[in-house]
Formats: sequence, C-alpha cells, structure tokens
Amino acid sequence: MITFLIGLAVLIVGAVFYGRYCEKVLKPTDDKTPAVEMYDGVDYVPMKKWRNSLIELLNIAGTGPILGPIQGILFGPIVFITIPIGCVLGGAFHDYMTGMISVRCNGEQMPSLVKRFLGKYTYYVYNFIVCLMLLLVGVVFIYTPGDLFITQILNDESSLQNPVSWIVYGAIFLYVILATLLPIDKIIGKVYPVFGAVLLLSAVGVFAGLFFKGYQLDELWTSGFSFTNQYGEKMIPILFVTVACGIVSGFHSTQATLVSRTINDEHDGRMTFYNMMILEGFIAMVWAAAAMGAVKAGIATNDMLHDSAAAVVGVVAKDMLGKVGGLIAIIGIIILPLTSGDTTLRSLRIMISEALGIDTKNRKKSFCVAMVIFAIVAGILIYAKSDAGGFNKLWRYFSWANECTAVFAFSVICIYMIRRKMPYLMALIPGTFYMYVVSSYILNAKIGFNMPWTAAYIVSVFLAAAYAAALVIYGRKQPAIAAGQGSDT
Repeated sequence: MITFLIGLAVLIVGAVFYGRYCEKVLKPTDDKTPAVEMYDGVDYVPMKKWRNSLIELLNIAGTGPILGPIQGILFGPIVFITIPIGCVLGGAFHDYMTGMISVRCNGEQMPSLVKRFLGKYTYYVYNFIVCLMLLLVGVVFIYTPGDLFITQILNDESSLQNPVSWIVYGAIFLYVILATLLPIDKIIGKVYPVFGAVLLLSAVGVFAGLFFKGYQLDELWTSGFSFTNQYGEKMIPILFVTVACGIVSGFHSTQATLVSRTINDEHDGRMTFYNMMILEGFIAMVWAAAAMGAVKAGIATNDMLHDSAAAVVGVVAKDMLGKVGGLIAIIGIIILPLTSGDTTLRSLRIMISEALGIDTKNRKKSFCVAMVIFAIVAGILIYAKSDAGGFNKLWRYFSWANECTAVFAFSVICIYMIRRKMPYLMALIPGTFYMYVVSSYILNAKIGFNMPWTAAYIVSVFLAAAYAAALVIYGRKQPAIAAGQGSDT
C-alpha cells in the first residue's frame, strides 16, 4: 500500500506545482473567450467553471481509466508511479494546452489547429487518423456501457440473439443522438452534473474500500520490476497504450477543444482542463489498486485482468461495497463511457462538417452528417457483437490511433510554444516519447508490421529522433508571437 500512497502523493503534489507552472507559462488573459464573442446557442455557449469542469471530466473519463489500469497492473506496482508522473507531466499538460490553444483560436477543433500550426499536408493525415479514432471511440463507448448494463445490472446475456440487447443499445443510441444534435447546454450541460456526482461517488467508494476491505498491494521494492509481464507483453509500449486514459490520451484533445467553446474565462482553464485530467489519473490509480488487491484476495485472477477486465469491475465493486454500493459503483462505471461516447460523436460531427465546409448552425445538414456517422457506428457495433474477437480488434486499433493523435497534439503545442518563446521542451519531450511508443507498437504488432521487438525498438529510436528534429526545425522557421499576446493568427 505504501507504493500506492506514494503515487497518490506524487499525483497531488505534482498537480499543484506543475499545474501552476503550466498556467504561469501560458499566462491567461482577460480577453473575451469564443463562448462569449461567438455565441450561437448550440456549440458556443458560455457556462460556469464547475459545470465545464464536470463536463470535461465526464467527456474524457470513458472506460479507459478503469479497464486500462486493470490490464496495466499486470506489469506490477511500477504502474502506481508511472500513472501519476505521466499524468502530471504529460496528460494534464496535454489537455490544458490543447484546450487553451483552442480558446485562443476561436474554439477551433483539433483538425483546424493541426492545419494552422503544422500545415495542410499534416492536416490531411491527422484528419483521417482522428476521424477513425473518434469513430472507434464512439463504438467502444456505446458497446461497453451496454454490455455492462446487460451483464452486471440485468444479469442477462449480452448478445445479438438476446432481444434485451437490442432494447438496451437502442436506448443508448437514442440518448447519444439527442446529445449529439441538441444544444450543448440542453442535455449535456444539465444531466452531466448528476452523472458527475455518481461518478465521483463510485470512485471514492472504491478508494475507501481498498482500506476497509484490507486489500493487500505489492510494493515496488519487494516484488521487483520486470520489463515484460507474464503474457510476454513489453512495458514499453504496451503499458502506455493500455493505460492511455490515465496517463496520456490523444482523444482528450478532441474533448478539450470541444469544451473550449463553453469556457467563460481563460483563468478557468487550469481547473477545467488540467485538474480534471488529474482526477482521471486518480480514478486510474484507484482501479489499478483495486485490480491488484482483488487478485491478492483471490476473488480475481491475472487471466481475468488480461482477458475480461469488465468482469473484474463487477467483482471488485460488489466485494468492496456490497450489493447496493456495488450497484451504485457499477452505474458510475456505465456512465463513464456513455458520457464520453456522446461528446465523441458530437466532436466527430463538428470535425466532419468543418472539413466539408458545412455550417454547423444548419440543423438539417448537421442531422444528415450525424445520421451517416451513426449508421457507420451501428454497423461496426453489430460486427463487434457478432465476432467473438471483434471488440478486442476494435480496442487495439483504437489504442494505437488514440496515441497517434496525442503525438499530433503535442506537436501543435510544441509549435505554439516555440512561436511564443515558451519552454517548448515541456511538449517536445512527451511528444517524442509517444512517437517512440506508437512507432514501436505498430512496427511489432500483428495488426501492423509484425517486426521482432529488437528491430522495432531500433527503428523507433530513429523515427522519434527524426520527429523531434523536424519539429524544432519547422517551429523555428515560423514567425514568433509575443508570449503575452492572447489571440493567435
């Protein structure tokens, strides 16, 4: 338990000091935000800081900070140190900067920011990857709440042959369609505070359960450290892809830029973007500890963690909190992906509309774009439910695309900081590391180039070095902007 508590201390103390430093570097201004200047009653709607913060938390906290850490803990207690360091220096910084850069660029979404800072050719590549990623996120975050609701709440079978599955997924689709199309303050802004309370209650309940149930956790100095887990998976890159939503997730940049359109004051940014990612890091830490404790207590196995992380959720929640408390915790976990899936597809609708030059204020055209997206999502969902390995395939492709988008986001941040004479190594170092992660992952993976690990690592070193050098050279050729200037052109 000591390693776990040390990790929590690193997360909290690091967030206080590094979060303040990030804010000091960015220098928030008193300029009017896009939510005020570009109010349209649909996407540009000023909302209070606490509401924006809860929306941001629920947007980014899908199943990633639960299922990911459950699988990630297979690498041992090193995860209790990796998550907080990565969250403070990488994930929270990534979310804060992308959200605030968007605020200063008229609430532009990530594809537009990539085009603005990295050029049109990079924009074409990014647009394809991010749309693919968001589409897969939408499927995953509809699949998992439906699956959890059917199996954990209704105690039924989640399959295409079961009529209950069609009813549950139909209800989820109806909610997501409404949340995608209606003004952001009509559904998302009103129901998210309730969802947020349930989410935080479930996370705090599991955290308290670690102590009340007396779960035993391994210590870093007694269990040792192995670069490879018992399934032959390498800590780099597998851990940093698996625990994306607790450390760094490129998906978050698409949600931060969405919320940038409802920020009322630049000074709200640290709470809304940086601190909400720290809360997600806390959720990831709690579930990693719960998974390890469940294995030590004999109510779960490593094979369950590896092959059926969702089943571990129900086992842990009910063991720690009893039937009623466990039910509340499971409901909170169902809410997590549901409240990410709706804004994911909302972001995808906006991005596709902007790429095609469609006015997002035109309700009829927005509806048509949304219906095409939902038709594709439904098709992929049916495939995933009909194939025993369908969900795992989706998750692998999503994981890689997710971290690829993080590399693009760090690149945008780096160029922004170079132009403004800011300490750009804050973005360049994590961006280069994740370039190495995504390169080694896809070079070795069977869904990629299937290269041996040694060859994948060597090639990835050169790719990461080339990425860092090219980014700095390109950035220094761009026109400089005064660090205190609020707007950007």
